[in-house]
Amino acid sequence: MWTAHDYRTARCARATAVAIGNFDGVHLGHRALIARALSEAAAMDGEAVVLTFEPHPTRVLAPERCPPRITGADRRLELFAALSVDGVIVQGFDRAFASMSPEQFAREVLLGLRAKVVIVGENFHFGKDRAGDGHALRSLGESLGFRTEVLGAVLDERGAMISSSKIRAALAEGELDRVRAMLGREFDFDGRVVLGDQRGRTLGFPTANVRTDVEALPRDGVYAVRACVVGDGAACGAAMDGVMNIGVRPTFSAGRSIEVHLFDRDVDLYGRLLRVTCVARLRDERKFDGIDALRAQIAQDARDARAALDRREP
Repeated sequence: MWTAHDYRTARCARATAVAIGNFDGVHLGHRALIARALSEAAAMDGEAVVLTFEPHPTRVLAPERCPPRITGADRRLELFAALSVDGVIVQGFDRAFASMSPEQFAREVLLGLRAKVVIVGENFHFGKDRAGDGHALRSLGESLGFRTEVLGAVLDERGAMISSSKIRAALAEGELDRVRAMLGREFDFDGRVVLGDQRGRTLGFPTANVRTDVEALPRDGVYAVRACVVGDGAACGAAMDGVMNIGVRPTFSAGRSIEVHLFDRDVDLYGRLLRVTCVARLRDERKFDGIDALRAQIAQDARDARAALDRREP
């Protein structure tokens, strides 16, 4: 898979089927668009290309309304690669790019990508002031030589529309089963292990203090997790079971943190990039009367996490 950070540097060797979107989360709805691009590309012996944007357009145009990020930029590329697309353009989004008219976008960007088929969702808008939509793109394509497909919403098992906003809402409630149903996979996030206050070690449960740029995280509480080390272009390493606390550590008034205790492991993770997969929510975060009560609860959390992980195969 090739990647480019500007449509003008894309390496499209053949005609393309282009799936366009923000693709935050790369959920089942996003995968439907990309699967259609793959199918169309195969039919014309062309390339399946994803066109996405960084940062999220709302962060530039209306930062006060920008939704929290579900998936980091590198993880999103990894998920695209797993879908076997031929190329990804991570288009830098700024006010100059946003000022393109719909026709300019179609002529410069899409024809520049050698697009023969363009696939978008029904809520897709483009061009200055979001003036273009799927209908406008169809009309432009008819005159410029590409075909546009506007796909409807993908529904979950309850018949509800799958969307990034609904995934964020489910994460905020700690509803991991709902998140899993919409993503088509377990929710995970990548974060750097940084030096913490090492209080967990004094309690007998050493933790990795994880700092992440993913903004849409599960509701504060305790979770059964699996973790692995990633980075340097390597695949995710061996999975390690553990228990995670997200929250403000109210027993010590120690401030917000993400702390992961890995079972039966004694590894130096400082400075490493850790991928944390959230498997099951165990309980809310709460304040304890003292260290002994907290230590006993962490031990119980560890037992509960082991049991939850045993029920869920990696």
